[in-house]
Amino acid sequence: MSETEVTTAPRPLLLADGRPAARAWSLDPALRHLNHGSFGAVPLVAQERQQELRTRMDGAPVVWFPELPQRIAAARVDLAAFLRVDPGDLALVPNASAGVSVVYAGLGHRAGGEIVVTDHGYGAVTMGAERLARRWGGRVRTARVPLDAGAEQAYEAVMAEVGEATALLVVDQITSATARRLPVDLIGAQARRRGIPLLVDAAHAPGLIEAPLDGLDCDFWAGNLHKWGCAPRGTAALVARGPLRDHLYPLIDSWGAADPFPDRFDQQGTIDATGYLAAATALDFVDTTWGWPAARRYMADLAGYAERIVGAAFAELTGEDASVDVGMPVPGMRLVRLPEGLADSRVTADALRDRAAAELGVEAAFTSFGGVGYVRLSAHVYNTAEDYEYFAERCVPVLGAWARAAREQRHPR
Repeated sequence: MSETEVTTAPRPLLLADGRPAARAWSLDPALRHLNHGSFGAVPLVAQERQQELRTRMDGAPVVWFPELPQRIAAARVDLAAFLRVDPGDLALVPNASAGVSVVYAGLGHRAGGEIVVTDHGYGAVTMGAERLARRWGGRVRTARVPLDAGAEQAYEAVMAEVGEATALLVVDQITSATARRLPVDLIGAQARRRGIPLLVDAAHAPGLIEAPLDGLDCDFWAGNLHKWGCAPRGTAALVARGPLRDHLYPLIDSWGAADPFPDRFDQQGTIDATGYLAAATALDFVDTTWGWPAARRYMADLAGYAERIVGAAFAELTGEDASVDVGMPVPGMRLVRLPEGLADSRVTADALRDRAAAELGVEAAFTSFGGVGYVRLSAHVYNTAEDYEYFAERCVPVLGAWARAAREQRHPR
């Protein structure tokens, strides 16, 4: 069991008027939404704010776009306060992967340079690292971090791949497929001592971790505000510190190119930047309704309860332990092992996700690591214990049947 065992169902969160928290979102009531971690969910107040801004943009575009860089600069101040960083270190980008791509594009040539990643890394980010390494004439080295590794073991696994040719470290703060932390603070301190740039992929960190950059020494950090922060989609922060940030430019050249970092990111032509401008509305909504500390506690308790009952349902069905020992767990996400035959690769995991939505009416995340399939349970403030009880009672038996069918197809009698 990850972190502390949660044996009782947390009481659902309510809005100030006593309505269920889910009423503040426009989520399809015909689906069970158990996968906040992938794409987030935008509260109605933020949707309304974004639409108001779009109406102003479309009503007077010649007024709107010349003023847009100043609006974005002001929004950066609010978002930097949420992340507890200097607004002068923060640029706004469409998503964490875009922030990572900015870094890859901005790093100078390192002939034969090697890039160290982990086997928990997000696939698209690792593919970008491989492309950069090819440009350098180097290679990517992959640190193998056991799922149950604690901070020290994970740190040692990463640093074991670092050598004289290492020109960049790319490490997740919270991993996507395996829902665990990596010790980016320990890695960052050692990387600084050795003069190696560190890029932290923090796609899941904003909102899930109270102050994700406190005590973290890194050159680059990219985190999505549209996941756990519930901002409109396409809203992320790229934080860069130190001299290397002067080489970072938006992926689109525009009239702000001559400005310093991060100002040059504030002017990107005719893009729809209303998500950036409405992001603080989403963050403030959670804060004023429940407070972020209380929201995080609820998410942690609910994810723990979900892990217990879903794991128990699979164990009863298969006779095998479905619990997963995650070395550095995170508050709002948990893993439960799937029966053999399901989600043993990224492709089959994605296919299972689509089938579960179509046939079971459940938005759930299925992931694969080391050839083993997992259901990654996500919990946000709009979720309730009943969501996961439904999954355990109604979906687990069907998933078990699908697993048996898959095994029989592979190994017919």
